[in-house]
Amino acid sequence: MNTPSKSQAPSANWDDKQYLVIDDCASIRQLLRESLRGMGAKHIDQASEGCEALALIVNKRYDVVLCDYHLDGAKNGQQILEEARSKNALMPSCIFIMVSAEKSADSVMGTAEHQPDAYLIKPITEGILTTRLNRIWQKKQVFKKIDLAYLKKDYAGAALLCDFQIAGNPLYENDLLRMKAGLLLKCGQRDKAGAIYEQVLRDRDFSWAKVGLAKIRLLEGEYSVACQMFQEVITENRLYLDAYDQLAAAHKQLGQSEQACNVLERAAKLSPNSVHRQKTLGEVSLRLGDVPLAEKAFRKCISVGEHSVHKTADPYFGLARVCGLKKAPKEAMQILETVQRKFSGDVSQLRARITEGLVCLDNGDDQQAIVIGQELEAMLAGASAASLPDPNTCLDIATLLFEVGNKEPAIKLLCHIIQNNDDDKAIRDEVQKVFNYVHMGDEGTALIAAARKEVSDIMNNGVLLWKTHRLDEAVDWMRAARLKLPGNLRVLLNTAQILISHLQKHGYDAALEAEAVRVLAEVDKTAPNQRRHNELTEQLTALVLDTADLEAQAAISH
Repeated sequence: MNTPSKSQAPSANWDDKQYLVIDDCASIRQLLRESLRGMGAKHIDQASEGCEALALIVNKRYDVVLCDYHLDGAKNGQQILEEARSKNALMPSCIFIMVSAEKSADSVMGTAEHQPDAYLIKPITEGILTTRLNRIWQKKQVFKKIDLAYLKKDYAGAALLCDFQIAGNPLYENDLLRMKAGLLLKCGQRDKAGAIYEQVLRDRDFSWAKVGLAKIRLLEGEYSVACQMFQEVITENRLYLDAYDQLAAAHKQLGQSEQACNVLERAAKLSPNSVHRQKTLGEVSLRLGDVPLAEKAFRKCISVGEHSVHKTADPYFGLARVCGLKKAPKEAMQILETVQRKFSGDVSQLRARITEGLVCLDNGDDQQAIVIGQELEAMLAGASAASLPDPNTCLDIATLLFEVGNKEPAIKLLCHIIQNNDDDKAIRDEVQKVFNYVHMGDEGTALIAAARKEVSDIMNNGVLLWKTHRLDEAVDWMRAARLKLPGNLRVLLNTAQILISHLQKHGYDAALEAEAVRVLAEVDKTAPNQRRHNELTEQLTALVLDTADLEAQAAISH
């Protein structure tokens, strides 16, 4: 990696920058343009509503965006920022400042969670704007190369760049250490990240460092310890919203759904405009049977998500279930019709049918529920393991099948969930709840244990073939295991390990390398930031580079 220059960030030249001013009020746009021109700005575009602003951001690289929070039309400033980032339409060097007359906690907290570079309250003078822009620009220059490496997913390289910048920019040392620790976590290097958090805490009591250590405990499966650490952060800083989300996740892993629900509810009161948090709160409270809370969360999620890039069908299905439980089947069916209009795809159609069946059961329409159950049973009979939906959808299918008397396919589906998530206690607990609900508690416990043992036996046989150097057999065995258990993280990791071992022992094979790359991509999709994933990726990269070097040397010698 080339060593960057240690020179201090130059002063910003505001004359040659590209600007975008977003505000629905023409007079405010004029005032902001005049302030920018007073700084020397020449290239200023403007937009009066969200869709127009996004079209400009997607098609042009801006250096500075000044965006009002409340806009006429569909999208607000927070949603513009969310969508622009999700489309990678904003370069890391771009300064995005939210501008608003709104001082309410809802707006400020919601915007802060999406981390614009600043949040300025109107009216804004040219002096305030210039001072803030200069301050942000200086920091952006320090992080510029780090951010570019991050965009390329070169997390290890970005972490090394943090070390260099720390040496030359002591003013930003804590920010750089925070960035470096987060990058190390993405590389799976939890020990090194933890050492940084501990180093920082020896000097100052930063909440972000405490949360970082707690996240490591969470990743290591130390859920009780993580709960205690997150709770300490919340006690000290009740506005640290990420700690609430992580605490709820830890409670869920411990099977403490009521505590998770309580934490999410408190966070949602502090910042009610988070689409993801409202959805999660709705789902957790619905599974607990707290119908009023679930309804409130799902309705809020639908409202704040209507024009968000994070909009999904999930809260609509949740709200339809709520209406079914409230004996309002007509409204439930209207919601499901809305889903089918707004969301395309086979998964949405399947979930709509499942939800319809559950609503029918809740409201005494057993005949229609039986018809839907038969459809689902036929679908399962012809489905491969890889084509089955996510665990929560499978839980709903199994519940419906049990209720309409289709016991065997329901049991098979629950065993599929267990075998693809055998290390996930929260999912095991949900499966057990379904068995308990249909009065099969003891039998369900035995079935769960048997399903997990089958996974263990499959894994052990693959490892045995690997350790006894029967690598061709090991590769074939793990391929069969992947077909049966396509979502099992340990199966995926062991498959990648055996493929790489085969390449190391028997020589390079392009097809096996491509297969290993696909498996590792599936690992990262299933469970990001796994240490073993990064170790295996490094092994595979080194092997491919060594092969390329040998081929180059052979070509030269001839």
